[in-house]
Amino acid sequence: MNHRNSNIRNQEGSGMLPNLPPGSILLKIRDYLKESNIPTFRFQQLVKSLQHGRERFEEIKELPKPLREQLSEYFGQTPLPLKIVKEQSAEQVRKILFETRSGAQIETVMSQYRAGWTSMCVSSQSGCGLGCSFCATGTIGLIKNLTEDEICGQIFHPHWQALPDSIAFMGMGEALMNPHFFNSLQILTNAGYGGISSRRITVSTVGVAPKLKRLVKEYPQVNITLSVHSPFPEQRAEIIPLEKRYPLTENLSILDRYTNTVRRKVYLAYLLIKGVNDSNEHLNALVKMIKSCSRPELFHVSVIPYNDSFKMDSSYQTPAMEHVLKFVSQLKQHGVHATRRQQFGASIDAACGQLYASNKNSRQVKL
Repeated sequence: MNHRNSNIRNQEGSGMLPNLPPGSILLKIRDYLKESNIPTFRFQQLVKSLQHGRERFEEIKELPKPLREQLSEYFGQTPLPLKIVKEQSAEQVRKILFETRSGAQIETVMSQYRAGWTSMCVSSQSGCGLGCSFCATGTIGLIKNLTEDEICGQIFHPHWQALPDSIAFMGMGEALMNPHFFNSLQILTNAGYGGISSRRITVSTVGVAPKLKRLVKEYPQVNITLSVHSPFPEQRAEIIPLEKRYPLTENLSILDRYTNTVRRKVYLAYLLIKGVNDSNEHLNALVKMIKSCSRPELFHVSVIPYNDSFKMDSSYQTPAMEHVLKFVSQLKQHGVHATRRQQFGASIDAACGQLYASNKNSRQVKL
């Protein structure tokens, strides 16, 4: 596996391995090696080999054969936390259905842009408990918060053969509701493990205000996308029930302070649903909301046409592309930065709101 594209690597950092999260398979391996009086550099060799795509202990030729056999006997053939159940492909996109050791299933999507840029859409949970009305994942309910191993394992799995140029937490689940998420970011960005630049990572959230506040404080270089979908609180609560607990205004206030201090652009995702949130009234309220911020020029609206999803409300319909482009154009005319999000994979349910892990979506696994 060609593990690292140089442009995703973090050029900073000491190269020291960070503290491993409790329960991590690598922590268990490190402790096992230590208890067996095996030199520390053997663990570092193992980590480097995994980073370069070796999947099984027997493939890590840097380790003595007796040690490889010992590790295989104690931990199984592979330290990888995910196995591939199914893979689907369409033009410019690949979707993999992974299964964790506990039996929970998740989907991960790799998109290929024509300019050669690749982006991976990563899941943070199996299912989701927030129940957003437009999202297929929410119909499953929360099955499992993914561990650090399971989050990072999607990215580093050798099946991909190379790392993507960017990573987006836009897959199944709400990343900021997962207690393992921040440890995962530490692992991904630390030079000793993932070595991925924070600027190559995007976190999408419907707005978990306390965790969003922590995110922008601890990882100010990570890209933020806040799901808006309606500027009107009552309607937004119907689309995103978490609005009742953490209002859009509270989350925008956090991003307002962030942009004013850090001077970095943030994204506002706006899922355009025909006849629901695509009126001039919605557009004008959205413009007013953005222009009330201290640095409105740092807020960029990403307009996403609604995707039909399995088991979703049939009253939700995809707007005509002409209307989508007009909505974007009118935002620009009002002085708001806006683009239509380029999407792939709708034919294999890999686009926004469609991830469902359909092989085993009804199975409940203990957290």
